[in-house]
Amino acid sequence: MASLISREWYTIAIFGMVVLASILPIGGEPAEVFSVATNLAIALLFFLHGARLSRDVVIAGMIHWRLHLFVLVTTFVVFPILGLIVLAVPNLMTPALATGILFLCVLPSTVQSSIAFTSIAEGNVPAAICSASASNILGMFLTPLLVGLLFHTQGGGGFSLEALEGILLQLLAPFILGQVLQPFLGRWLSRHRTLTQFVDRGSILMVVYGAFSEAVIEGLWHRLSATDLIAVVVIDIVLLMAVLLFTFYVSGWFGFNRADRITITFCGSKKSLASGAPMANVIFAGQDVGSIVLPLMIFHQIQLMTCAVLARRFASSAKAPAVPEKAKVV
Repeated sequence: MASLISREWYTIAIFGMVVLASILPIGGEPAEVFSVATNLAIALLFFLHGARLSRDVVIAGMIHWRLHLFVLVTTFVVFPILGLIVLAVPNLMTPALATGILFLCVLPSTVQSSIAFTSIAEGNVPAAICSASASNILGMFLTPLLVGLLFHTQGGGGFSLEALEGILLQLLAPFILGQVLQPFLGRWLSRHRTLTQFVDRGSILMVVYGAFSEAVIEGLWHRLSATDLIAVVVIDIVLLMAVLLFTFYVSGWFGFNRADRITITFCGSKKSLASGAPMANVIFAGQDVGSIVLPLMIFHQIQLMTCAVLARRFASSAKAPAVPEKAKVV
C-alpha cells in the first residue's frame, strides 16, 4: 500500500487539491495574492522547459520528419476533429465542460510520460524525445490559434487579444529566455531534476487549487451533476481509445516499423496537463476554469493508467521468443 502511494502521490495530490478547494476554497484578497504567485510559478515552469530542452536533441530528431509529422497531425488535426464530432451531439454536457473537452483536444502531447512509456515499451526513444518536445513548443502557438478558430466556430467568441498577450508574456517569453540561457543552465538543471520536477508539478497543483477554489465559490458542485461527470469520463475514454487505435494501426499502414509505431502511439495519444492547466488559466481567465480543466484532469489519469498497461504489454511481446517455422503446427 505504501509503495502504491509513493508511486502515485502526484495523482493523489491533484485530486487532493480538488478536495481541498471543495472544503477550503481560497477567495477574496488571499486569492488575488495566490493568483499572482501562481502566475509567477507558471512563468518559471516555462522558463525551465526552455532551459532544459537541448537543441542538439531537436536537431538530431528532425531527420525523422515523417514520424514527427504523423504525431503532430494526430495531436492538432485528428484530435480536434474527434472533439468536434463528439460535441456535435446536442445536450451532451454543460457548456463549460464542452469547452473543456474541445480545449483538451487542441493541447500538445506530454513530454515526460510519452518518453517514459516509449522507453518501457522499447520504442524509438530519441524520436519520442524530439516529437514530444516539438509538440509542446508548437503547442504554444497552435493551441491558442486552434482555440480561436474552433471556439469561434462553436459560438464561443474566439480568442481575445488579451489572452494572446498573456500567452506571449507569461508562457512564450519565459520559454524563449530559457532557450537563450540553455547552454549555461542546461547541464545544471539536468543534475538537479528534483528542482524542475518540484516547479513542474507544484505549479500545476497551484493552478488546480486556484481554479477549483474559484469554481467552488461560484457553485461548481451545485451546477455539476453525476450525469455530467459520467459523460466526461465516457467521452475521455472514447477519445483515448479512438486515438490509440488510429495511431497504432494507421502508422502500420504507412509502413512504420514496430519501434516507430510504439513512439507514435504514445506521443500521439497524450494530452499535457503540464501545459494545459497553465494555458487554461491564461486563455480562459475570468471564466469557469475549474470546469474547463476537469475533462483534462480526468483524461490525464485515464491516459496514464491505460498507457502503463500498454507499455508493459508491448515490452512483454518484444521479449517473447519467436516461434521457429519448423515448430509451428500446420
